[in-house]
Amino acid sequence: MRRAPLALLLAAGLAHANGRAPLTNGIHFQPNDPHSLYVATTFGLLVSHDDGCTMYWICESNMGYGGMFDPKYAISTSGAIFATTYTGLRVSRDGGCSWTTATSELPPDDPNNISTVWIDALDIGSTGEVWVATADISHPNNIYSSNDDGVTFNARNMQSPTIWWKSVKVAPSNPMRIYASGYQVAGSPLPDGGMAPPTGHLLHSDDDGATWTESPLTGVTFSPTAIVLVAAVDPSNPDVAYMISLAANTPAGDMLYRTSDAGATWTKVLTTTDTIRDVVISDAQTVLVATQMGGSFKSTDGGMTFGNMLNPPQLECLGKSPDGSLVGCGANWQPDYESVAKSSDIGSSWSKVWRFVNLYGPLDCPAGTGEHDMCAVQQWPSLQQQFGTTGPACGAFQSEGGGGDATTATKKSGGCCDAGTGTPIGLVWAGGLALWLGRRRRHASRQLG
Repeated sequence: MRRAPLALLLAAGLAHANGRAPLTNGIHFQPNDPHSLYVATTFGLLVSHDDGCTMYWICESNMGYGGMFDPKYAISTSGAIFATTYTGLRVSRDGGCSWTTATSELPPDDPNNISTVWIDALDIGSTGEVWVATADISHPNNIYSSNDDGVTFNARNMQSPTIWWKSVKVAPSNPMRIYASGYQVAGSPLPDGGMAPPTGHLLHSDDDGATWTESPLTGVTFSPTAIVLVAAVDPSNPDVAYMISLAANTPAGDMLYRTSDAGATWTKVLTTTDTIRDVVISDAQTVLVATQMGGSFKSTDGGMTFGNMLNPPQLECLGKSPDGSLVGCGANWQPDYESVAKSSDIGSSWSKVWRFVNLYGPLDCPAGTGEHDMCAVQQWPSLQQQFGTTGPACGAFQSEGGGGDATTATKKSGGCCDAGTGTPIGLVWAGGLALWLGRRRRHASRQLG
C-alpha cells in the first residue's frame, strides 16, 4: 500500500494533456460492417476494421473538441462518423482524416443551422435518418433530423426556451417511433414567489417527429436534477423501452425503468449503486446492464427482473455488434487487463480483444488534413512514448483506408487478444490507475449509446 502514491504519481505523467488518465468509455459499430469497431476514449476515437486487432487513433483536436468533454458518436451505413460537441455536430466522410461541422454553410439565423449549439443527443435509425438534440444554455433548444446522411437537418417541432434535450432514440423496428428526453432546469413560478424544482421530460412520436406525446412519468424517482435518459428501445417491439433516472439512488447509483406501452406507464426494474453505462437488448428475453464498479446485470425475462452477471469485466461500456456478439470496454488494469473485451455467449465469458499497448498509431492521412498535421505529426510521438506501444498483436495487416506501414506490425504470442509484454511505463500505467479510475464519475450531461 505504501507504493500506491508513487504509482499514482507516475500514472499522472501518462495522463493526456486534458488532465485525464487514458480510458475507453464507449463502443460503436457501423451497421453493415461487423468487422469495424469505433472505441471512444478520454483522448480521442479509436478505429479498427479488423475486429479490433489493428486500432488506429483519431485525436481530439482533429475532431474539434478538447478538455474534459466526451462526445457521443454514431456511424452511418455510408461510413460517415458523427460526433457531438459543444459547438455543433462534427462529421467525417473519409474515415476520420478530416472533419466538418454540419450545416455550417447556412446563414447564422437559419432555424436549421445547428453549427454553433451544443449537440447533446445523437442516434441513427434503421433507415439511415440521423437524429440530434440540443442542450444549449444560450439558445432555445430543439430536436432535428436529417434524411441525407447528416448534410442538412430539419427541426422537429420540439423547440423550447427552458428544456435541455438530453437523449433521443429511434425504435429499430419502426423508424417513425422516436423517443426523446430532457429536463427543465427552472420550473414554473410558485404562488409563494419561488420556483418549482427541475422537471424531467420524456416524450415519444409516432409520425417521425411531426407530433409528440409526453409521458406522465408517474411514480418515477428523480434525483434533484431530474435528468432521465432513454437508454434502449426493444429491437422488435417499439412500445418497449428503457429509461435511466440519473443518480436517483443516492449517493451514486441510478434507477432503470421499463415501459411496455410507449411511456404511458413505467416500472422500476433495477436499482444500481454505480452509474449505468449502457443498456443492451441482446434478444427478446435477454437484457444486459453495465456498470463499472457496481457490477453488471442480466435479465432473462425480457427486462422484467435482473440478476448479477457472473464474473463480468469492469465494464465502462457495452454494445452489441452487428454479428450479435457483445463488445465492452474493460479495465486496462487488474484484474481484467482488457481495454476492449468480447463475449459470444451473452456475457457468460469474455475474451480479451485489445489493450492500449497494442495501439497501432494515427490514421495514414494526406498532409493538410487534421489527422496528419495535428494527430500524426504533433501529438502521436508523445502518446506513443507514454503508452510504450508495441503495435498490434495480430500480425501484419493493412487496414482499408488506414494507417501507416502495417508491415512493421509484429506477431506476438497469444494472437490478437494477447496483451503483449508492453514496457515498464505501460506496466506502471496498468497497475497504478485502478484507484483513480475507480473514483471517476461521468459528468451529469452524459448520455447512453
